[in-house]
Amino acid sequence: MIGGLSVWLLTATASSFVNKSQFWLLALLRGLVGTGEASYSTVAPTIISDLFTGGKRSIMICIFYIFIPVGSGLGYITGRGFASLTGDWHWALRITPIMGSVGLILMIVLCPNPPRGAAETHGEGVTEQSSYLEDVKYLLKNKSYVWSSLGVTALAFLTGALAFWLPTFLSRARVYQKLSDKPGDSSDSYIFGAVTVATGILGGALGTSLSRRFRDKVPNADPLICAVGMLGSVPCLFITIFVASASIPATYVFIFLGELLLSLNWAVLADILLYVVVPTRRATAEALQITVGHLLGDAGSPYLLGVISDAIYPGSPERNFDSLKYSLLLCPVVGIVGGVFFVITAIYIAEDRKAVQQLLGEEPQPPQHPAPEPSVELSNRGNV
Repeated sequence: MIGGLSVWLLTATASSFVNKSQFWLLALLRGLVGTGEASYSTVAPTIISDLFTGGKRSIMICIFYIFIPVGSGLGYITGRGFASLTGDWHWALRITPIMGSVGLILMIVLCPNPPRGAAETHGEGVTEQSSYLEDVKYLLKNKSYVWSSLGVTALAFLTGALAFWLPTFLSRARVYQKLSDKPGDSSDSYIFGAVTVATGILGGALGTSLSRRFRDKVPNADPLICAVGMLGSVPCLFITIFVASASIPATYVFIFLGELLLSLNWAVLADILLYVVVPTRRATAEALQITVGHLLGDAGSPYLLGVISDAIYPGSPERNFDSLKYSLLLCPVVGIVGGVFFVITAIYIAEDRKAVQQLLGEEPQPPQHPAPEPSVELSNRGNV
């Protein structure tokens, strides 16, 4: 994690010194920023799972994942703020490594390295070794993991597209309503950033609270919460897209509600992965989920929406608001698909979680045969 965060901070800093004739270098360094981030965020949740279990783990995971939308929202605010204050967009990239250096120091000084599965095995840990190929085969057979990962991909697609295009969409809506002379003159980046921070905190806390309240009563409560979050955001996204041409304040109301519902999922999804996958394979599970989620989700969704927007009214700047509006309709469609993925996850999750609990000794495994004779019992043990 220290190595990943160091790469993250160094490449972020270096990218802020690239001049405009070296765009290829900027693209390369920003790609390495993502490499450092991914190598850190793959391991971090598994450390939390090794330190805590049960309800306390849910709280700690919630605190960790709340800072995804909080950090994204602060990025809009601090990035635009420092760029405006200094008159140089490079400072929007320099503020991140300055703040991240504090996190690096705290990690070096404070972060422990417990044995894998320590919290679930009373400090003993799990020492079983397996190859990467064996881990992947295990994960592909884990239905809860596969379907929830597809749901994560849909969620990443949505959040990536909305984070990239909504500020631009709102800015164009102001021009459409003749509230502004040209796109980019408004304060939508600040407002959208504040909304993202608020919904990240409230949504993460609410999702975790609902999970802790209903998980013991309803075994598949967690994926159902995620399904409600995804499907509930769909009408909010539809209204956001079509009300923007009439009222900016009303648009922000539905953006708030939509992002709040989407934010229910982050911490709950992380908790799902941790309790349906055995400790020694959780880092691999995190890595695959992050890779697929970014590759098929937020890495391409902004570009895809841009291509669709350009294709609707090609070469027509005066229709750019309408073209972006219609391209954004892909987002609620993906929201429906993601909700279906989580509903399917709910079918398998109780069985997959029970299998992990039995392996770790948290739940006694039921006998396979009723009261066998001694010789038969010995035979069965041999088969097992």
